[in-house]
Amino acid sequence: MTTLKIHDIKTAPEGSKALLENSQKAYGMIPGLHGVLAASPELLKAYQELHQLFTETSFNNDELTVVWQTINVEHGCHYCVPAHTGIAKMMKVDDAIIDALRNQTPLADAKLEALRTLTLSITRNRGNVSQADLEAFYTAGYGEQQVLEIILGLSQKVISNYTNHIANTPVDEAFQKFAWKK
Repeated sequence: MTTLKIHDIKTAPEGSKALLENSQKAYGMIPGLHGVLAASPELLKAYQELHQLFTETSFNNDELTVVWQTINVEHGCHYCVPAHTGIAKMMKVDDAIIDALRNQTPLADAKLEALRTLTLSITRNRGNVSQADLEAFYTAGYGEQQVLEIILGLSQKVISNYTNHIANTPVDEAFQKFAWKK
């Protein structure tokens, strides 16, 4: 049972209607999360803009998935883990990466594992990471730009994960086959 209303284009506040139309065009549906966020046009707009900005970072599809799913799993988001599993498959991310992230097991690729480890540390410690954490990340081949890009991804995920916890957003039909529970 949801605890917040899931809007469609007809029921959404005026400021959210065009944003939901954009979601419809982009995804062929209005994701339930977007329908919930629509109650606040500003939050829906912020989420969509953060998503767009994060996809424009220096991260490739595997790295975007590592950041998103590490945060989704750590936050225990029943909605975002299945959704990003489906998205990762559409992005042609290897199933071994997807499964490791969902199961919270180390990634075989050392660079991706360094990304997962720092993302997890930033998330768990609310940004209070050690110099050793940063040095391990830099040694793996990343830089300061990527540290800040993780924070951008975390900003997006805080909006979606927290909203889904409060709303108990039902998983969209397209992603139900990837259901997940922490």
